[in-house]
Amino acid sequence: MYKRCFLGCLVFLFSVINVLGLECYVCENQEDNNEKCVKTIKNCEYNQDVCLTEIKWGSTPYWSQGAKKQYYVSKRCSNKTECATTRHRYMPLCTHIWYQDWVCSDCCLGDRCNYYIISGSDAVKPVSVLLGLGLGLFLLKNIL
Repeated sequence: MYKRCFLGCLVFLFSVINVLGLECYVCENQEDNNEKCVKTIKNCEYNQDVCLTEIKWGSTPYWSQGAKKQYYVSKRCSNKTECATTRHRYMPLCTHIWYQDWVCSDCCLGDRCNYYIISGSDAVKPVSVLLGLGLGLFLLKNIL
């Protein structure tokens, strides 16, 4: 009798844990990926199934001549549709040119997957694949 009750309680507990959903790190316009951006965790809402990270490089929000450029990091819970929209909007601006303002975004699946910041730029990926493929073929040709 007690064994059944105990097993029932365990099943209930595990189902409640699964219902809690995704956990993401959250912060807004922080100057780096420390402190708040890696210490503040939020249980996402039911319809939020990804963690969204945005990284901006630019001058302070108010204009001043010779203003120092810096990073602005924002992280939050999101959904796949908003993620795709945000990436589409920011992709032309994701240049990583140090003297220009730029912004990149990326999304990930899984609890606390947005701990680290990644660039979010797809422009580098095809080149990396081609270089890796070329190197692999070169090594294969010279070894065999």
